[in-house]
Amino acid sequence: MILYKIKIYNLIILIGFSAFSQQKVDSLIQVGSKFYKQKEFKSAAENWEKASQMAEFAISKREYYVYTAMAFAKASDSINSFRCLEKTISEFGYNDLPSLKDEDSFNFMKQSNRWKNLLKSIKVAYTTNPKKVKIIDTDVQNFWIAYDLANKNQENVVSVYKTNYIDKGTVALQDYFVNKIQTIENFVLQHDLKKNYYKSIRQNTLNTKKFQSSYQKSFIKLKNIYPEAIFPPIYFVIGKLNSAGTVSSDGLILAIDQACMSKNAVTNELTTWEKNNISTFEELPYTVAHELIHYEQSGMASSPTLLKAALVEGMADFIGELISGKTANERLHIYAKGKEKTIWSDFKKEMLLNDKSNWIANGDQETEEKPADLGYWVGYQICKAYYNQALDKKKAIHDILNIQDYEKFLKDSKIELEFN
Repeated sequence: MILYKIKIYNLIILIGFSAFSQQKVDSLIQVGSKFYKQKEFKSAAENWEKASQMAEFAISKREYYVYTAMAFAKASDSINSFRCLEKTISEFGYNDLPSLKDEDSFNFMKQSNRWKNLLKSIKVAYTTNPKKVKIIDTDVQNFWIAYDLANKNQENVVSVYKTNYIDKGTVALQDYFVNKIQTIENFVLQHDLKKNYYKSIRQNTLNTKKFQSSYQKSFIKLKNIYPEAIFPPIYFVIGKLNSAGTVSSDGLILAIDQACMSKNAVTNELTTWEKNNISTFEELPYTVAHELIHYEQSGMASSPTLLKAALVEGMADFIGELISGKTANERLHIYAKGKEKTIWSDFKKEMLLNDKSNWIANGDQETEEKPADLGYWVGYQICKAYYNQALDKKKAIHDILNIQDYEKFLKDSKIELEFN
C-alpha cells in the first residue's frame, strides 16, 4: 500500500496518462490538480468532488473522494473533509486504514471523537494471521466465461467482455482495470492480437490455488522476520500483458496471464518484452511474494526520485527472495553478472532525478541484448548490502520497509564498497 500523500503527487504528475472513458472526469481531475499545486485547496476539492460524482467505477469514486477530503483538510474545512471521508467509507468501501492514519493532511482532525469513530468504521481487507489469507480467482473464471461468449458473438465482443468480465468483477479487478487496463476497447484489441497465446494458457490460469501452501509458507516467513506484517487476500485477474501485478488496499492483484509461460505456451504473437517478462507458471509463488512486500510499504517516505522507485521495487525482489527462496526477476541478475560496475555507474548519474523512464517500467527499451527494469536489480543490490552488513537482521528488515531518508539509507548500505 502506498500512502495517499504519495498518490496525490502521482495524480498530479501522471494525470496526462490516465484514460478514463468520461472526458469530463479527466478534465475535472486535471483542473483540480492545477489548483492543488497552486495551494488553492478549496477549488481543488470542489473539482475533485465533481469528478468523484461522475466517475464510472466505485473504485474511482472512493479514491477521488479521499483526494477531495484531503484537499478540504488542507483548506482547514474539517466539516466537508469528514463528510467526504464518511461517504467513501460507507458507500464505496474505502478500507486503507494505515494510509488514512498516516496522512498528515488530517492531523488537526485526529484528536476528535468523530475521527476515532471514523477509523473504527473502516473494514480492513487484511489479516495479521498469515494462515488465514484468502485466494480469490473468480475474475479468472469470469474471464473465460466472457471469452467463450465473445467467440460466439464476434460482433459484440467489447460489450460481452464489459458485461461478463469487467462489470461482474471483484473490487480488485475494478482497481486493476482503472489503473492498468484503462479501456475495454484496448483490452479487447490486445487479446485479439494474441489469440493463440491466450488459448494456450487457459488451463494454467485456472490452477492458481495449486500453490496455496507455497504462498502460505512465504507469508509465515515474513511474519517471522517482520512481526508488523499484514496479509491481504490474493486476487488473480486477466490483464493485457502490461503489468504482472499490483497492490491496493483490497489485496494483492496478480495478472495470471503474465505468469503462464510453459512449453505449451504459444509465443509467436508476443513482443520481445513479453517473451522475456512473462514468468513461468511454476514461478508464480515468487511473484506473489514480491507483491506481498509492496503491501507492507505504507511506512516509507514519499519521494519522486529514481532512487526511491528502485528501492521500492528492489526491496520487493530482495525480501521476496528471503521469504520465497527466489527473486521474481532472476533474469536481471543473469544479465548483470559481469556488468555490475557499469550498471551502477549509469544508475548513479540519474538516481536523484525525478525520472525513472530508463530504469523502471521501460519495456519499450527492451532488446534481445539488454533487459528493461534494471532499476529493480540496483534496488535489490542496495537492500541486500544494507541487510548483509546489519547485525540485527529483523531491525534491518524493518528499516528497509520504513525508509525515511533515501540518500542516508544508500550511504548506510555501503553499496559503494560492492562496486569498487
